[in-house]
Amino acid sequence: MKKFDEWNQLKKQLDAKTKKVIVPKEREVYWVSIGENIGNEQNGKGEVFSRPVIIIKRFSRNMFFGIPLSTKIKEGSFFYNFTFLEKPSNALIVQGRLFDTKRLENRLGMIHKDDFENIKNNLKGLLDV
Repeated sequence: MKKFDEWNQLKKQLDAKTKKVIVPKEREVYWVSIGENIGNEQNGKGEVFSRPVIIIKRFSRNMFFGIPLSTKIKEGSFFYNFTFLEKPSNALIVQGRLFDTKRLENRLGMIHKDDFENIKNNLKGLLDV
């Protein structure tokens, strides 16, 4: 059962955040409160509805484009499999989107440059723009 009411309460708290803004860098991975979403959109987990997200492009101090990660390995052009923190990881390229930095929880680390370039190239190919 979806927890939309719990997510909406947390979303209100995230929106009201006034603490110092975290300014992420490209290639970094953070736990991000991505929420309780609909249909096939990727959901966060736990009390703060979070999951690891790679910072792909920062647009301002408060906004970035990120791609969620999963430990479930999938094949195909929508995904990119790599190792992060010595564990198999899967970049859910098809689930990439804009995020506000208020959603950032804590930094997990930085992915390898080669993996980052491969993810960006796969994203470009997927969008075909």
